[in-house]
Amino acid sequence: MPVKYDNDDLILRLYLQPKASRDQIVGIHGEELKIAITAPPVDGKANAHLIKYFSKLFKVAKGKITVEKGELNRHKQVRIHSPEIIPEAIKQLLPSKKY
Repeated sequence: MPVKYDNDDLILRLYLQPKASRDQIVGIHGEELKIAITAPPVDGKANAHLIKYFSKLFKVAKGKITVEKGELNRHKQVRIHSPEIIPEAIKQLLPSKKY
């Protein structure tokens, strides 16, 4: 399951595609959620851009988003602390409760 809750936090297992033409949620990629971002995978730019993108998407401060696993990898686990909103593409992947 690429998306799950841990109390009020949202845990996302991601496959990141850097240097894409635009930022977007692509869909399921194996057991992960594929996210395309425009930033290159150089000097942490992709992670910083991912956090900025999720900050806008989930309406939370950047400090509430943590890359828990995969700091230097395309495969990541990200925690979003108490998201204000859940985008429709993510809602569809959640277990039936809690949104």
